[in-house]
Amino acid sequence: MQASAPVPNSPGERRTATGKYERILLKLSGEVMAGQSSFGVDPDRVRALAVEISEVAAAGVQLGLVVGGGNFFRGVSAAAQHMDRVTADHMGMLATVINALALQDALEKNGVPTRVMTAIEMRQVAEPYIRRRAIRHLEKGRIVIFAAGTSNPYFSTDTAATLRALEIRAQVIAKATRVDGVYDKDPLKHPDARFYHEISYLEVLAQGLKVMDASAVAMCRDNQLPILVFNLNTPGNIMRVAMGEPAGTIIRDSAVAR
Repeated sequence: MQASAPVPNSPGERRTATGKYERILLKLSGEVMAGQSSFGVDPDRVRALAVEISEVAAAGVQLGLVVGGGNFFRGVSAAAQHMDRVTADHMGMLATVINALALQDALEKNGVPTRVMTAIEMRQVAEPYIRRRAIRHLEKGRIVIFAAGTSNPYFSTDTAATLRALEIRAQVIAKATRVDGVYDKDPLKHPDARFYHEISYLEVLAQGLKVMDASAVAMCRDNQLPILVFNLNTPGNIMRVAMGEPAGTIIRDSAVAR
Protein backbone atom coordinates (compact mmCIF):
# COMPACT_ATOMS: atom_id res chain seq x y z
CA MET A 1 0.00 0.00 0.00
CA GLN A 2 1.37 3.41 -0.90
CA ALA A 3 1.93 5.75 1.99
CA SER A 4 -0.55 8.59 2.35
CA ALA A 5 0.58 12.18 2.61
CA PRO A 6 1.53 13.21 6.15
CA VAL A 7 -1.40 13.88 8.41
CA PRO A 8 -1.41 17.40 9.89
CA ASN A 9 -0.66 17.94 13.57
CA SER A 10 -4.06 19.46 14.22
CA PRO A 11 -7.40 17.94 13.20
CA GLY A 12 -9.36 19.50 10.39
CA GLU A 13 -11.03 18.69 7.13
CA ARG A 14 -7.85 18.37 5.10
CA ARG A 15 -8.34 15.96 2.21
CA THR A 16 -6.32 14.76 -0.74
CA ALA A 17 -6.76 16.06 -4.28
CA THR A 18 -9.23 13.24 -4.95
CA GLY A 19 -11.42 14.44 -2.08
CA LYS A 20 -10.87 11.47 0.19
CA TYR A 21 -9.85 11.74 3.80
CA GLU A 22 -6.39 10.49 4.73
CA ARG A 23 -7.33 9.32 8.22
CA ILE A 24 -10.74 8.93 9.83
CA LEU A 25 -12.16 7.64 13.09
CA LEU A 26 -15.23 5.48 12.51
CA LYS A 27 -17.60 5.25 15.48
CA LEU A 28 -19.94 2.24 15.48
CA SER A 29 -22.61 1.37 18.01
CA GLY A 30 -22.51 -2.03 19.65
CA GLU A 31 -26.04 -2.70 18.41
CA VAL A 32 -24.86 -2.86 14.81
CA MET A 33 -22.86 -5.98 15.70
CA ALA A 34 -26.07 -7.75 16.72
CA GLY A 35 -27.72 -7.40 13.31
CA GLN A 36 -31.41 -8.26 13.55
CA SER A 37 -30.96 -9.76 17.00
CA SER A 38 -31.25 -7.78 20.21
CA PHE A 39 -28.23 -9.37 21.86
CA GLY A 40 -24.80 -10.74 21.01
CA VAL A 41 -22.82 -10.81 17.77
CA ASP A 42 -24.39 -11.69 14.41
CA PRO A 43 -21.56 -13.27 12.34
CA ASP A 44 -23.22 -12.41 9.01
CA ARG A 45 -23.64 -8.74 9.95
CA VAL A 46 -20.07 -8.50 11.19
CA ARG A 47 -18.76 -10.12 7.99
CA ALA A 48 -20.73 -7.69 5.83
CA LEU A 49 -19.47 -4.76 7.87
CA ALA A 50 -15.89 -6.03 7.59
CA VAL A 51 -16.17 -6.21 3.81
CA GLU A 52 -17.20 -2.54 3.60
CA ILE A 53 -14.48 -1.41 5.98
CA SER A 54 -11.87 -3.51 4.13
CA GLU A 55 -12.74 -1.78 0.86
CA VAL A 56 -12.11 1.61 2.46
CA ALA A 57 -8.73 0.44 3.80
CA ALA A 58 -7.84 -0.91 0.35
CA ALA A 59 -8.52 2.58 -1.06
CA GLY A 60 -5.67 3.89 1.08
CA VAL A 61 -7.65 5.54 3.87
CA GLN A 62 -6.19 5.09 7.35
CA LEU A 63 -8.92 3.83 9.69
CA GLY A 64 -9.33 3.94 13.44
CA LEU A 65 -12.48 2.35 14.87
CA VAL A 66 -14.35 2.63 18.14
CA VAL A 67 -17.18 0.16 18.77
CA GLY A 68 -19.71 0.43 21.56
CA GLY A 69 -20.85 -2.46 23.74
CA GLY A 70 -24.62 -2.03 23.77
CA ASN A 71 -25.32 -5.37 22.09
CA PHE A 72 -24.02 -7.06 25.25
CA PHE A 73 -24.33 -4.56 28.03
CA ARG A 74 -27.86 -3.37 27.34
CA GLY A 75 -28.89 -6.99 27.74
CA VAL A 76 -27.89 -6.80 31.40
CA SER A 77 -28.81 -3.15 31.94
CA ALA A 78 -31.69 -4.02 34.26
CA ALA A 79 -29.26 -5.71 36.62
CA ALA A 80 -26.76 -2.89 36.16
CA GLN A 81 -29.28 -0.37 37.47
CA HIS A 82 -28.71 -1.81 40.93
CA MET A 83 -24.92 -1.87 40.61
CA ASP A 84 -22.32 0.66 41.53
CA ARG A 85 -21.90 3.00 38.54
CA VAL A 86 -18.17 2.41 38.32
CA THR A 87 -18.65 -1.37 38.23
CA ALA A 88 -21.36 -1.09 35.59
CA ASP A 89 -19.21 1.16 33.42
CA HIS A 90 -16.30 -1.26 33.62
CA MET A 91 -18.63 -4.04 32.48
CA GLY A 92 -19.56 -1.89 29.49
CA MET A 93 -15.90 -1.35 28.66
CA LEU A 94 -15.28 -5.09 28.62
CA ALA A 95 -18.24 -5.55 26.28
CA THR A 96 -16.52 -3.26 23.77
CA VAL A 97 -13.47 -5.54 23.84
CA ILE A 98 -15.62 -8.53 22.82
CA ASN A 99 -16.94 -6.56 19.85
CA ALA A 100 -13.48 -5.34 18.90
CA LEU A 101 -12.11 -8.89 18.81
CA ALA A 102 -15.05 -10.09 16.71
CA LEU A 103 -14.52 -7.28 14.22
CA GLN A 104 -10.76 -7.86 14.15
CA ASP A 105 -11.33 -11.51 13.28
CA ALA A 106 -13.70 -10.61 10.43
CA LEU A 107 -11.35 -7.95 9.05
CA GLU A 108 -8.32 -10.20 9.09
CA LYS A 109 -10.27 -12.90 7.27
CA ASN A 110 -10.62 -10.25 4.55
CA GLY A 111 -6.85 -9.89 4.49
CA VAL A 112 -6.67 -6.58 6.37
CA PRO A 113 -4.08 -6.40 9.16
CA THR A 114 -5.88 -5.17 12.26
CA ARG A 115 -4.82 -4.30 15.79
CA VAL A 116 -7.03 -4.09 18.86
CA MET A 117 -5.72 -1.63 21.43
CA THR A 118 -7.35 -1.47 24.85
CA ALA A 119 -7.39 1.29 27.43
CA ILE A 120 -7.54 -1.42 30.12
CA GLU A 121 -4.50 -3.67 29.89
CA MET A 122 -5.18 -7.28 28.89
CA ARG A 123 -2.02 -8.17 27.04
CA GLN A 124 -3.02 -11.78 26.38
CA VAL A 125 -5.78 -10.66 23.98
CA ALA A 126 -4.87 -7.15 22.79
CA GLU A 127 -2.21 -4.45 22.83
CA PRO A 128 -2.33 -1.75 25.49
CA TYR A 129 -3.21 1.64 24.02
CA ILE A 130 -0.12 3.71 23.30
CA ARG A 131 -0.73 6.75 21.15
CA ARG A 132 2.50 6.70 19.15
CA ARG A 133 2.19 2.97 18.50
CA ALA A 134 -1.38 3.44 17.30
CA ILE A 135 -0.28 6.14 14.83
CA ARG A 136 2.52 3.89 13.60
CA HIS A 137 0.04 1.07 12.97
CA LEU A 138 -2.12 3.44 10.94
CA GLU A 139 0.86 4.64 8.92
CA LYS A 140 1.67 1.01 8.10
CA GLY A 141 -1.84 0.49 6.69
CA ARG A 142 -3.25 -1.42 9.66
CA ILE A 143 -6.75 -0.79 10.95
CA VAL A 144 -6.73 0.03 14.65
CA ILE A 145 -9.74 -0.76 16.84
CA PHE A 146 -9.76 1.17 20.11
CA ALA A 147 -11.54 -0.75 22.87
CA ALA A 148 -12.38 -0.37 26.56
CA GLY A 149 -13.33 3.28 26.22
CA THR A 150 -10.96 5.62 28.02
CA SER A 151 -10.62 3.13 30.94
CA ASN A 152 -12.43 5.71 33.09
CA PRO A 153 -16.03 5.39 34.30
CA TYR A 154 -18.60 8.10 33.55
CA PHE A 155 -17.33 8.52 29.98
CA SER A 156 -19.25 7.18 26.99
CA THR A 157 -17.81 5.55 23.87
CA ASP A 158 -18.70 8.79 22.01
CA THR A 159 -16.30 10.65 24.27
CA ALA A 160 -13.71 7.87 23.90
CA ALA A 161 -14.03 8.09 20.10
CA THR A 162 -13.53 11.86 20.18
CA LEU A 163 -10.48 11.54 22.41
CA ARG A 164 -8.89 8.87 20.21
CA ALA A 165 -9.68 10.83 17.03
CA LEU A 166 -7.90 13.88 18.44
CA GLU A 167 -4.95 11.82 19.66
CA ILE A 168 -4.38 10.09 16.31
CA ARG A 169 -4.99 13.35 14.39
CA ALA A 170 -7.95 12.08 12.40
CA GLN A 171 -9.51 14.59 10.01
CA VAL A 172 -13.08 13.62 10.86
CA ILE A 173 -15.19 11.45 13.14
CA ALA A 174 -17.63 9.39 11.07
CA LYS A 175 -20.56 8.51 13.35
CA ALA A 176 -22.62 5.60 12.01
CA THR A 177 -26.35 5.66 12.80
CA ARG A 178 -29.66 4.11 11.71
CA VAL A 179 -30.86 7.30 10.00
CA ASP A 180 -29.55 9.46 7.16
CA GLY A 181 -27.96 12.11 9.35
CA VAL A 182 -28.99 14.80 11.81
CA TYR A 183 -32.65 15.81 12.16
CA ASP A 184 -34.36 18.30 14.44
CA LYS A 185 -36.25 15.36 15.99
CA ASP A 186 -36.30 11.59 15.71
CA PRO A 187 -37.27 10.78 12.07
CA LEU A 188 -38.23 7.24 13.06
CA LYS A 189 -41.00 8.70 15.22
CA HIS A 190 -41.76 11.98 13.43
CA PRO A 191 -42.27 11.87 9.63
CA ASP A 192 -42.08 15.68 9.50
CA ALA A 193 -38.59 15.79 11.02
CA ARG A 194 -36.30 18.32 9.33
CA PHE A 195 -33.02 17.02 7.92
CA TYR A 196 -29.81 19.05 8.16
CA HIS A 197 -27.19 18.69 5.45
CA GLU A 198 -24.89 20.86 7.57
CA ILE A 199 -25.13 22.18 11.12
CA SER A 200 -22.82 23.81 13.65
CA TYR A 201 -21.63 22.35 16.93
CA LEU A 202 -23.38 25.18 18.78
CA GLU A 203 -26.72 24.44 17.11
CA VAL A 204 -26.42 20.76 18.00
CA LEU A 205 -25.76 21.63 21.64
CA ALA A 206 -28.36 24.41 21.85
CA GLN A 207 -31.11 22.24 20.37
CA GLY A 208 -30.16 19.24 22.47
CA LEU A 209 -29.92 17.02 19.39
CA LYS A 210 -29.03 13.45 20.32
CA VAL A 211 -26.19 13.04 17.86
CA MET A 212 -23.38 12.34 20.30
CA ASP A 213 -22.91 13.06 23.97
CA ALA A 214 -22.73 16.78 24.66
CA SER A 215 -19.23 16.40 26.10
CA ALA A 216 -18.05 14.73 22.87
CA VAL A 217 -19.60 17.46 20.69
CA ALA A 218 -18.02 20.15 22.88
CA MET A 219 -14.60 18.49 22.55
CA CYS A 220 -14.97 18.44 18.77
CA ARG A 221 -16.00 22.11 18.79
CA ASP A 222 -13.08 23.15 20.96
CA ASN A 223 -10.62 21.34 18.68
CA GLN A 224 -12.31 22.04 15.33
CA LEU A 225 -12.81 18.33 14.59
CA PRO A 226 -15.70 17.79 12.12
CA ILE A 227 -18.33 15.12 12.82
CA LEU A 228 -19.97 13.35 9.89
CA VAL A 229 -23.20 11.54 10.79
CA PHE A 230 -24.38 8.97 8.24
CA ASN A 231 -26.64 5.96 7.76
CA LEU A 232 -24.73 2.71 8.15
CA ASN A 233 -27.65 0.71 6.71
CA THR A 234 -27.13 2.26 3.26
CA PRO A 235 -24.66 0.00 1.41
CA GLY A 236 -21.50 1.80 0.35
CA ASN A 237 -21.92 4.72 2.75
CA ILE A 238 -18.68 4.08 4.61
CA MET A 239 -16.79 4.40 1.32
CA ARG A 240 -18.74 7.53 0.35
CA VAL A 241 -17.85 9.14 3.65
CA ALA A 242 -14.17 8.21 3.31
CA MET A 243 -14.05 9.55 -0.24
CA GLY A 244 -15.55 12.87 0.80
CA GLU A 245 -18.76 12.31 -1.18
CA PRO A 246 -22.08 13.73 0.09
CA ALA A 247 -23.46 11.31 2.67
CA GLY A 248 -25.30 12.36 5.79
CA THR A 249 -24.77 15.51 7.84
CA ILE A 250 -21.54 17.38 8.52
CA ILE A 251 -21.20 19.12 11.89
CA ARG A 252 -18.62 21.89 12.05
CA ASP A 253 -18.22 25.56 12.91
CA SER A 254 -20.06 28.31 11.07
CA ALA A 255 -22.32 25.79 9.39
CA VAL A 256 -25.57 26.96 7.85
CA ALA A 257 -28.36 24.39 7.71
CA ARG A 258 -29.69 23.92 4.22
